[in-house]
Amino acid sequence: MRPSRRSTLFSAAVLAAAALTPTTSARADDVRANNAGTGRRRVRVPGAERQEFSRHDDLTTSALIGTPYTDAADWAGLAAKDTQNPSGVPGVQIDGYFPGSSRLNTLHGWNHDAQFVIRLPDSWNGKLVVTGAPGVRKQYSMDELVSDWVLAQGYAYACTDKGNTGPDFYTDGERPGDALVEWNRRTTQLTLAAKAVVARYYGHAPRRTYMTGISNSGYLTRWQLENHPELYDGGVDWEGALWRPEGPNLLTFLPTAVARQLGRAGDADMYAAGFARGSEFLWPYHEKVYWGLTQKIYRAEFDPGYDPACPGASAGTTAEQILAPCPSDAAYDYAARPGTVRDAVARVSLTGRIGKPMITLHGTLDALLPISVQSDVYARMVAARGRSRLHRYYRIEGGNHVDSLYDAFPDRLQPILPHYRAAFTALTAWVERHEEPPASRTVPRPASGGPAETK
Repeated sequence: MRPSRRSTLFSAAVLAAAALTPTTSARADDVRANNAGTGRRRVRVPGAERQEFSRHDDLTTSALIGTPYTDAADWAGLAAKDTQNPSGVPGVQIDGYFPGSSRLNTLHGWNHDAQFVIRLPDSWNGKLVVTGAPGVRKQYSMDELVSDWVLAQGYAYACTDKGNTGPDFYTDGERPGDALVEWNRRTTQLTLAAKAVVARYYGHAPRRTYMTGISNSGYLTRWQLENHPELYDGGVDWEGALWRPEGPNLLTFLPTAVARQLGRAGDADMYAAGFARGSEFLWPYHEKVYWGLTQKIYRAEFDPGYDPACPGASAGTTAEQILAPCPSDAAYDYAARPGTVRDAVARVSLTGRIGKPMITLHGTLDALLPISVQSDVYARMVAARGRSRLHRYYRIEGGNHVDSLYDAFPDRLQPILPHYRAAFTALTAWVERHEEPPASRTVPRPASGGPAETK
């Protein structure tokens, strides 16, 4: 059994900030539902080992920041600084966790994984949005990008930490691939539980349920719509990671980036691996923050026998240690590794066989998940499965993996969040009113940037 280890630092974009610990616990008896004829109805989250309820005058980050009910360190680094979010959404929040054996999530002092958050606005539109943490973040990581915006429209909202968190996530489980297998299981578990909570709290089941996410939670969106389309009405996939046993996947292109980071590969090698021409100005940042960390922890998840000493039982305890690459990863050759490695990847692989409408967005300058070997490939997979009628794919010119880099390069990048919100609106019109969204295409970068592009 691979040992579980507590991580005090996490997140590829921001490694920092101690988890907030609640000073008081909300009592279930304090929960009061004030709409839809629910009176004083109390709810339980099916299957939860622990849950705590709290009522708030405002469930958005503008009001919850600095409280135990969100964690700014969890969503830091994902949005552009001028992003404008709504506020003033009263309702109930449920925090808790499902049974599990790992202890990587330190939020609330619970030291327990499989944590979730469910938010129930007083003015409910009859619908539910489910998501999961991107990267190796926790359950509040989508608060700024998704929760605020959908709550203001009346959606109930649920998010999972995916069952394991932080750079040591790969220590969870017994077999290679177990940690990612759990991601999908926990998302399904939360979806079923949130549907039941909504039905009990408001008096009827959600009329529509949407799955969505960015990066690793974009992957969750794809996997759920492929494997459990009966649970959802549609989804928006923002630059989801692609896992295929035959490749491409992270382990087929990130070793080249690590080799370049260590001075063992040149620009031509990067282009051959799939990195976009024109993205070179982003590479220094990714060398410092993403490439080495991402390659070593996912390689440890799927191929722990390659270099058991690096990262070993922990990716590190300081930011420098965590972000540092394993030198051996510069020579990692996925195609030459034993078939057991591909078998592990196959356990979480995607097929393109989506069963409900989905919109995919991906930035053309993504320097972590290069578009040519990620979403371009996935769109072809969807088409090969005969599911193009259920899919729209928008390539965002000048988009990159995190909108926060727009602040440093406003003359070269554009944030994807405005396009995400437009895509979500288009998805609901597609599902609910049968209004076909625009054909798949490349969305050009505006001639000039500014606050309008971050709304």
